[in-house]
Amino acid sequence: MGAAIANAGGFNANGLEVINYAKVVPTFLFIFLAPLLGMIIAFLITLLILWTWRRVNPRKADYWFRKLQLVSSALFSLGHGGNDAQKVMGIIGAAIIYYELQIGDPVYLAIPPAERFAHFVVDYWWVPFASFLAIAVGTLSGGWKIVKTMGTRITKVTPLEGVSAETAGALTLYLSEYLGIPVSTTHTITGAIIGVGATKRLSAVRWGVTISLLWAWILTIPVSAILAALIFYIVRFLF
Repeated sequence: MGAAIANAGGFNANGLEVINYAKVVPTFLFIFLAPLLGMIIAFLITLLILWTWRRVNPRKADYWFRKLQLVSSALFSLGHGGNDAQKVMGIIGAAIIYYELQIGDPVYLAIPPAERFAHFVVDYWWVPFASFLAIAVGTLSGGWKIVKTMGTRITKVTPLEGVSAETAGALTLYLSEYLGIPVSTTHTITGAIIGVGATKRLSAVRWGVTISLLWAWILTIPVSAILAALIFYIVRFLF
């Protein structure tokens, strides 16, 4: 949004007209709705599991939920790639379509506009592959402070709660993917972790950490827009 507005003339009435608010508003709302959905679903799943496994030996239950976390984390990982990678692919895809239009390839121009992204996925197969690979490598190689925050600082997550949170997060991501709304995987899993923590007691959730995260979510969009606009102006000045 920041780059598009800057290109259209800046943060004024004319510049703001280039934004498709029918798509932007749902995306903005889901910044808050996705964590809320994850929290509610995780809360309900945790209660269901606790009731279903109430007669099982705690040590045996802990053993099985450690195994089940492999399944729930895989489901959540698919949701992560299916949502987050598509954001990058969308930007690269738009750039490639623009390039194809600029060079005026007659074969490409003959393709109906609604089918051009399908053509992009087939002919530029390396784009989705590179996007998924980059997210996987990034997740494996860094972000351990975020891992620590998610696993211990919001609330202490047990294997049972991990299964609940990951399953709830995965379901929320699949829903947002179905609706075509990009959401933050981190926002979603944060809400889910708060939901499992709330099943123990509200004080089990460290609300100070949660409020800090909320402020970060709110500031992300305007800060990103301003940075994108500044970088656009710098690049245009240099080239």
